Amino acid sequence: MRIALLAHIRHPVAPPFTGGMEAHSWYLAEGLVARGHDVVLFASGDSDPRFTIDAVVPEHHERRFPGLEHRGDPGLRAYVDDGYAAACDWIAAGRFDVVHNNSLSRLPLERRRTAMVPTVTSLHVPPYDALRGFVHASPAPGHRITVTSQAQLQAWWPAGAPPEVSVLHNGIDPAAWPFMDRGDGSAAWCGRLAAIKGAHCAIAAAKRAGIPLTLYGPIEEPDYWAERIAPELGGPIRYGGHRDGPALAAAIGRASVFLFTPCWDEPFGLVAIEAMACGLPIAGLANGAAPEVVGEAGCLVPEGDDADLARAIGVALAIPRTVPPARVRRLFRRDLWLERCEALYGQARAGG
Repeated sequence: MRIALLAHIRHPVAPPFTGGMEAHSWYLAEGLVARGHDVVLFASGDSDPRFTIDAVVPEHHERRFPGLEHRGDPGLRAYVDDGYAAACDWIAAGRFDVVHNNSLSRLPLERRRTAMVPTVTSLHVPPYDALRGFVHASPAPGHRITVTSQAQLQAWWPAGAPPEVSVLHNGIDPAAWPFMDRGDGSAAWCGRLAAIKGAHCAIAAAKRAGIPLTLYGPIEEPDYWAERIAPELGGPIRYGGHRDGPALAAAIGRASVFLFTPCWDEPFGLVAIEAMACGLPIAGLANGAAPEVVGEAGCLVPEGDDADLARAIGVALAIPRTVPPARVRRLFRRDLWLERCEALYGQARAGG
């Protein structure tokens, strides 16, 4: 198939990934190309050049409009809307068999556009007012919508979802996250260093549990970093930087437990299954999709009590390291995810 993959443009779709949305689009493009599809990645122009790129905007908007996401800035809104409008027009004229929409733009959801090219839209965020109405008005036989978890499905459609909506769990290649049969007694945490990701909770729990902790990931919110993270660093609490691919997998795999601390309704939690593939049991907060993703591979507690999370670390450490990767292989393999994507493309094309 000739597939247009429309990505989010806050950050480049390139490793090292800033977040799950960028990783999702990159792995989807790589996997579809490997399966013989002709893929054009519609993303920021500074995305990974190994793909065929059609630039939605010349550079990702966090570089041009730093810190203005969700602030209603008119310049950012015009930059994003103009880029997506042009991209959608080109997709409509480009003889694509299907478009996989990973953006947070309302424009690809318009029925006049989904009627022109069969579309699969993947929702990676909880519902919010700027997008909710457009999503709810958009399902059609030629427009399939996916969410990443049952928890996210319930959040978007509490009264029940239409038949065009389904759950599509994220997937990873376990070979990219090699299993290590033992850890060094430490804890690891990975993600965007932003308040909603809860690194401060991980630090407090690790200190209570008396276990060394290393944080990995990009510093997204400088004020949060300066006020709540940097003062805690030193001794057993370390920052390991923003690492790429094999280096991150090796660093995570050396630890004995992974701390997963979403302080929001986490739609999925890609970092959790990456750590699970390496053999790490999870100790974390039971927000959003976390229980659905972690299952028997960890111990989750309600948000709000550092002592509870510290106790969860001890429980998780008792879980055999073979349990987490077995769950990943059963439920969250990339080949299962890609097969499901291809099936959805077929359904959208048949409906359209």
